[in-house]
Formats: sequence, structure tokens, C-alpha cells
Amino acid sequence: MTTFDDRERAYENKFAHDAELNFKAEARRNRLLGEWAAGLLGMNGDDARAYALTVVTSDFDEPGDEDVYRKLAADLSDKSDEATIRAKMAELRVTAREQILKES
Repeated sequence: MTTFDDRERAYENKFAHDAELNFKAEARRNRLLGEWAAGLLGMNGDDARAYALTVVTSDFDEPGDEDVYRKLAADLSDKSDEATIRAKMAELRVTAREQILKES
């Protein structure tokens, strides 16, 4: 095996590892968003966990964050505004990424 092959394999492994971390961080962020929104909606316990799961699964509708935003905006229409939701999405993205990096 050549040095080039080793380097190529290392880049492929890093790419796969980074993609996995990003997926886990996005899923964690969405769960945290769901828990935050559930609190605003007055949910707790199993209801809050079930609601958080619906936020996580809403991310599978299309690439990007807009599907998650639309779900939260619809559910929180009388509890929160666009700026607050988007700020919370950004805040929890950082929190989720830090949590995932600590775990790995």
C-alpha cells in the first residue's frame, strides 16, 4: 500500500466520522428543541418526550432546517416568534455539538 492510499483512506474515514457526528448533533439539537418547545406548550414527562420525538422526525421531511422550523413555528404560533425560534435553533446546535463531542 502506498502513502497516497493511506492518506486517501484517512480522508475517507475522517469524512465518514464527521458526517456521523453531524447527523448525531442535528438529531440531538432537534430533541433539545422539542424539549424546549414542549415546555412552552406546557408538556412534561412522557408527553414532552413524545413531542420531542415528533420534532426529531420532522427533520426527515427535506434537507436543511426549514422543515424543523416550520413544525416549531406552527406548533408555537401563539407562544413564540420567528426570531426566538431561529435563535434557539442556533443556540441548541452549539449545545448539541458540544455534547456529542464530549461523548465521542
